[in-house]
Amino acid sequence: MPRRHMHVTDAAEDPLRAALRELRIDLEVPDHFPPTAQAEADSAARAPRIPAADGAVATEHALDDATDLPLFTIDPPGSRDLDQAMFLSSRPGGGFRIHYAIADVASFVTPGGALDAEAHHRVTTLYFPDERIPLYPYALSEGAASLLPDQDRPAVLWQLDLDPEGVLVAASVRRALVRSRARLDYAGVQRAIDEGTAEEPLDLLREIGLLREELEVARGAISLHVPEQEIVQRNGRYHLEYRAPLPAYGWNAQISLLTGMAAAELMLASGTGILRTLPTAPDGSVARLRLTARALGVDWPHHTSYSALIRGLDPHCASHAAFLQECTALLRGAGYTVFDGAPPSASEALHSAVAAPYAHATAPLRRLVDRYTSELCLAASAGHEPADWVRSALPALPREMETGAQRANQVERACVDLVEAALLRDRVGETFEALVVDIQEKDPTRGTVHLYEPAVIGSVEAAPEGPALPLGQRIQVRLAEAEPGLEPVRFTPV
Repeated sequence: MPRRHMHVTDAAEDPLRAALRELRIDLEVPDHFPPTAQAEADSAARAPRIPAADGAVATEHALDDATDLPLFTIDPPGSRDLDQAMFLSSRPGGGFRIHYAIADVASFVTPGGALDAEAHHRVTTLYFPDERIPLYPYALSEGAASLLPDQDRPAVLWQLDLDPEGVLVAASVRRALVRSRARLDYAGVQRAIDEGTAEEPLDLLREIGLLREELEVARGAISLHVPEQEIVQRNGRYHLEYRAPLPAYGWNAQISLLTGMAAAELMLASGTGILRTLPTAPDGSVARLRLTARALGVDWPHHTSYSALIRGLDPHCASHAAFLQECTALLRGAGYTVFDGAPPSASEALHSAVAAPYAHATAPLRRLVDRYTSELCLAASAGHEPADWVRSALPALPREMETGAQRANQVERACVDLVEAALLRDRVGETFEALVVDIQEKDPTRGTVHLYEPAVIGSVEAAPEGPALPLGQRIQVRLAEAEPGLEPVRFTPV
């Protein structure tokens, strides 16, 4: 999933869109699936092969029938790659029950086949401001495997029981046939809840979400609700606008986060699994963020912790929204930890932002590893050993996911460079107020600056014989280069 959600809304012939098309060519991003992989997807879409506990395959008719659950999905408007559907209810005697259905990708992908090989090559869906490059062909990701409304679908169905305070007390998972009843979007969900017109299953999203957010604060965890960035054109110039996520987005994210935590605990108890891990951020990274906060005018008292600061930010405020974008830098040390036998130590299993063990489990249509997490959790919940094709893939998965993440980061960085250049293309030669947030150790006349307005980051290069850049201080810089697709944003000190 991208750390920076950027969208272009202009017409297809717009110069920025043209530059994005050229970027995909330069980065050698695939524009189609190999014919053998596409053929496998088309065949599986017509006749999925349900993995059985004994390693054999079955049909949809052999699945537990859970189509009586009135599940619903919550996604951005127009989304068709629907990974999750939920139904929320109250438990007799207090507490809550969550039924959370996850797209059963393993029912459509044959291990060792051409489609499986292509998925291991792609690893993740790639996101560009104007389109996305899917992990699986549209016949699956937006068709037969997607939890679209009013369609029977094979799914990995979680049952999560919570006490009245929102604490998880029991978790189980099984394969089942499900049928979503409604495709909702965040704005509609927020409006129904705020106006008091939401039915109980939807209204419980707020109650459960708020309880889980309180527990998140108590354990010292951090959720970054990063605003989306929309690039719009007005009066012949590009402008960057932020769109803050609605509270419903955070409540929905808490259900996904809870499932990932339950998956991690289930795998740890079974002795075989793959965790998403993140070490504690080094002091240098936090110190750099403090400089960025100063550049953006975000008040960060020295006695205030990073997690407390994040919770107090207002994503509707442009400077706070820009700072939240930069906070994603602390997630760059994340990786995957595989174990088969002795589980990792508590510190090795920790995801520091979650402040608990955690696993990627809820986005199998867009991320390779989630398919394997589902299979490991299904086996653990049933008391079976994982299938051979799952176990044999585990050792290579961390490296594959790292390679996929590097590719996604390269795409994201190139998109950011391109968009920032488009924003400033007509302002070459202008002077801006900026803060020096980084300098190169080997050459302190080169570094990075963060503009006050617009919230753009770019490289800065002084004359070779000039003084070192003043790290952490405000300077004036002149825009030297900014040409979308050709030259990233570059400044020189005034």
